[in-house]
Amino acid sequence: MSEAVVRAGVIVISHLLRQELENKKYKKKRLWIRSWISRREKFGASSTLLKELKDEDAVAYRNILRMNGAQFDTLLQMIDGLIKKKDTQMRMAIPSKIKLEITLRYLAPGDSFKSLQYLFRVSECTISVFLPDVLTAISQVLEPFIKVPATADEWGKIKDTFFHRWNFPMCCGAIDGKHVIIKRPPGSGSSFYNYKKTFSIILFAMVDGDYCFTYIDIGANGRASDSAVFRDSTLNIALENNTLGIPEKCVIIGDGAFPFRTNLLKPYSKTALNNYEMIFNYRLSRARRVVENAFGILVWRFRIFSKPIDLQPKTIDKVIYAACSLHNWLRKTTPNSYIPSQAVDQEDFNNGNIIPGEWRKHVNNLEAVNRMGSNNYKRTAEDVRSSLAKYFIEENPLPWQWEKVGITI
Repeated sequence: MSEAVVRAGVIVISHLLRQELENKKYKKKRLWIRSWISRREKFGASSTLLKELKDEDAVAYRNILRMNGAQFDTLLQMIDGLIKKKDTQMRMAIPSKIKLEITLRYLAPGDSFKSLQYLFRVSECTISVFLPDVLTAISQVLEPFIKVPATADEWGKIKDTFFHRWNFPMCCGAIDGKHVIIKRPPGSGSSFYNYKKTFSIILFAMVDGDYCFTYIDIGANGRASDSAVFRDSTLNIALENNTLGIPEKCVIIGDGAFPFRTNLLKPYSKTALNNYEMIFNYRLSRARRVVENAFGILVWRFRIFSKPIDLQPKTIDKVIYAACSLHNWLRKTTPNSYIPSQAVDQEDFNNGNIIPGEWRKHVNNLEAVNRMGSNNYKRTAEDVRSSLAKYFIEENPLPWQWEKVGITI
């Protein structure tokens, strides 16, 4: 074969290879962003529907994002520096505004990434990348709204609320734990499998008398022993060491799943109860309703919790923390619009009958956590409970409490 022929063959092959590479680059460029997604700025929900609702229908806007326009602008300003990315030569960065709108819409009704993709014209994979960062930013900037009280005045306000609203003296919080249902993480085996035969991450919380979280502990997997969840929490450690800072003689209240101590009260569990014990159980249960309602409102306002969450466990932890932070922030800044009066359980103060809150009409996928600690207790703890039982009958009785526990007087 002549040298000229070989050279010509090399030229042809080089041309073909170059053409193939160009075709690959062209195909890759075509797949970089779909044409309908590229029209996000003009036709995406952020520029169309949400803009219209913000200007014309404040109620509908709040229903979509769980906050009004002014609150959204405030939150956006708070987190913008934490989530904003720079544009590159390859593509324009997703604006912080759209990232926050997508994240709030994900939390509010629990929309799938696919439905958010079509609504906002942002790809599923892009949403999955920025979502954890936005959730973290929300929790970071709203941290002051979800914290354990640090001063006597802060504890005093909680104590006063429990006394004046729930007629329970010296109470500084109500605690409970819930299973947040998730889809089984790939490769996790039975790590997140709980006694309800579902997969879950445990949310343990303390709530004040106004439905706000003052302490949360997130991340224990559903398989963890229930006693270990509370035992290993920083709240329990602080209670055991008397470093929580609650005023002297104040108590935290819980249900029968928790341990019994001088600063942590729970109901009498024996079957043959006397009048004092039955009244105490009723009054404690009545005051504890606040924590049940707090969890119920959380699920009612953020429907992401109404079905199994299909994310990585670390991201689910971020979802829970961000939702709890938003719950507190919205409750404290716009209490009547975030939690309307009919949303929570109401009590007829003539007869003590409970009018169920609106949240009970919706799916609540938070399952109760069973036994969370030892029942061993000291005599001094029993003295505290007995003195309150006596107080509820002899000094501060409610007119209807006898009827509620079946006592004829």
